[in-house]
Amino acid sequence: MKAELAQTWAGFWDQRTEREKTLLAWGGGVLSVVIAWSVLWSPAQEGRAHLRESLPTLQRQLAQMTAQANEARQLSAAAQGVAPTGAALKDALTASLNDHGLAATQIQVIGNAVQIQLKNASFPAWTTWVDDVRKQFKVQVLEAHATALKEDGQVDLTASLQPSTAK
Repeated sequence: MKAELAQTWAGFWDQRTEREKTLLAWGGGVLSVVIAWSVLWSPAQEGRAHLRESLPTLQRQLAQMTAQANEARQLSAAAQGVAPTGAALKDALTASLNDHGLAATQIQVIGNAVQIQLKNASFPAWTTWVDDVRKQFKVQVLEAHATALKEDGQVDLTASLQPSTAK
């Protein structure tokens, strides 16, 4: 295959006059330069110019995102120490019970704690709810009394929750 191609090229080249060979050589050189310029050099130069233009904007965005991340860390740390108390805790626990599909028969504030009474409640759902409010509202179970019902997993319970003293 290579030999045939070389032989064909040699036959073509030998039939050309010196002037044609010179024109073809110069034309091939100019064509090579144009192709190299349009395929390699020009896109690279345009890309560098685009990067030079967009780099300051990207640096500003990075600085802004870094500042926002630092602020979020500070706010997160500050929010971890804040736990609702009294009526605010009662309202938060009531809303959370409703969000988890648990219906409290009675919720009342007793001193620093909130007492919750549930009738015929799903015990697994209640334990999941307690874990969620413990994390979300920084509360701890002060006291809990559960009475098992005939139906598996159902209980009547009374629980007192108070703001957590542990940091």
